[in-house]
Amino acid sequence: MNPTGIVFDIQRFSIHDGPGIRTTVFLKGCPLQCPWCHNPEAMIREPQLLFYEDKCIRCGRCFDVCPVEGALNMDGEERVDRDLCTECGKCAEDCCSEALEMCGKEMTVDEVIAEVEKDRPFYETSGGGMTVSGGEPLKQDRFTIGLLKAAKEAGLHTTVDSCGLASESAVREVAPYTDLVLFDLKVMDSAASQETIGASNEHIHDMLNLWDQLNVDIIIRIPVIPGYTDSEENVRGAAALASLVSRVKKVDLMKFHRLGETKWKRLGMEYPLNGAVPPNDDAMNHLKALVESHGLTAEVQG
Repeated sequence: MNPTGIVFDIQRFSIHDGPGIRTTVFLKGCPLQCPWCHNPEAMIREPQLLFYEDKCIRCGRCFDVCPVEGALNMDGEERVDRDLCTECGKCAEDCCSEALEMCGKEMTVDEVIAEVEKDRPFYETSGGGMTVSGGEPLKQDRFTIGLLKAAKEAGLHTTVDSCGLASESAVREVAPYTDLVLFDLKVMDSAASQETIGASNEHIHDMLNLWDQLNVDIIIRIPVIPGYTDSEENVRGAAALASLVSRVKKVDLMKFHRLGETKWKRLGMEYPLNGAVPPNDDAMNHLKALVESHGLTAEVQG
């Protein structure tokens, strides 16, 4: 059996998604709608059309192959009418300047593992391995289980990057093949979490405890987002919860950046945090000290 899944990127030589040098496999699909998401192309599972305005030479070839009248236009900055576009990908196939690109490709477990294996010497010298991320990789649970099982059979260290909103059955099935989970704690107030990211956090916290009970090592990730998660109260709440979880090895404070802003534009989506300013080093170090006051090891990332 060789399960298939929808992959939108395979990032080699990754050094921030677990120990050592890693290959990170990004899967499409996520149950959350975080307004600061730096991978908005992962929000839905289906392949999507990206438009790189700066690459467009306005040759008009895409108009000739598009099967839907009006789906492409020359008016304004956005060439794609997202309400009409069927994401068939014909325009991307024929775009000579690579201004149009389909994001998301169906791949088999064997195909992904073959790519991951290319960097095995780096894993062996650095203590690295494969990380499965997204989106939420457990939205494609059968594929993720297949990937992790194959990686473990190949003797690789495995990491899952999870937002926590996954089914209990998926977590239980994937845990035997997982060496480490990178677990997000975002908005700690449940009502605010529902309003901000589209889900309350009770189940998320239950899954954190389940990973712990299943004896999987955990690194907590707290995104520090201006106006959303950067308050002392929110970070203190996340640290307090993390301090009760025995398998937590450290807490990473993920500094907000705007690198995902262009991705929102390429998808024809308005970036909700337009104009937001990343926290300065003093602010990040203050939050780091706050986390450490709970007896935890903390690092600032970004």
